Amino acid sequence: MDEAVLPVRRDVRRAFERAARTYDDAAVLQREVCARLAAHLDPVRLAPRRILDLGCGTGHAFGELAARYRGAHLVGVDLAHAMLARSRARAPWWRRLPGVPRPSLACADAERLPLAAGAVDLVFSNLALQWCDASRVFAESARVLAPGGLVLFSTFGPDTLRELRAAFAAADGAPHVNRFVDMHDLGDALVHAGFADPVMDMELVTLEYDSVGAVLRDLKAIGAVNSLPARSRGLTGRARWRRMTDAYEGLRRGGTLPATWEVVYGHAWKVAPSRLADGRQVVRFVKGAAP
Repeated sequence: MDEAVLPVRRDVRRAFERAARTYDDAAVLQREVCARLAAHLDPVRLAPRRILDLGCGTGHAFGELAARYRGAHLVGVDLAHAMLARSRARAPWWRRLPGVPRPSLACADAERLPLAAGAVDLVFSNLALQWCDASRVFAESARVLAPGGLVLFSTFGPDTLRELRAAFAAADGAPHVNRFVDMHDLGDALVHAGFADPVMDMELVTLEYDSVGAVLRDLKAIGAVNSLPARSRGLTGRARWRRMTDAYEGLRRGGTLPATWEVVYGHAWKVAPSRLADGRQVVRFVKGAAP
């Protein structure tokens, strides 16, 4: 992915460190998407021994995953230490169940995972991919997954926050809203990383707000702030702010302002490699197979 449109990693980390205290109260959409993402596991036949929650945040998905896969070892990875501290402080009901081990937590980058090759059987990632280079995350997911393992994720597509993007465009030419990758490009990236049978789907979710300020406060509370390298570093002037808010107010319907989120869901399977790193082809022989 073009580095010019990728969020700056240190700024992403800083934003989520600051938002850890307010995240759970504001993350209504994130919790709903997490539940819908987990529902994608209903028809999947998988008995993972170790599960990686990639971009686990405050650990909201831990309970769902533990309930589905009793006895599986959960590993939570997040870029922000403060988010992990929140997840560690959780005391959910499932921790009291027999045979449910305590999750292991690691503060690390999803693009450079501190896990051995083939260490996990399921990579679960709810609304974290949009802060990363998707191709690098998929490559790392393929590395840490055992053959036959599954990667399942949700992220945001290009129509996300289209109202806010258009309103800022009416105020100035600087980028104010992060860029989001099309789901077809994500499917291509999965195949390029070595995954098989990628399945992608999308839905639009619209939240309603009383004011533009309420939209921006919610985004700040969940850490979703502008982290683009070309963003303006100065304060938004009063005139530009008024142009932006006036443009957004033009979208008011029935007393509320819309904020659209394009939610993308995807999953794919890790298959055994057909070729080694040095170029040699892997040929498998099945005992008892006919010549």
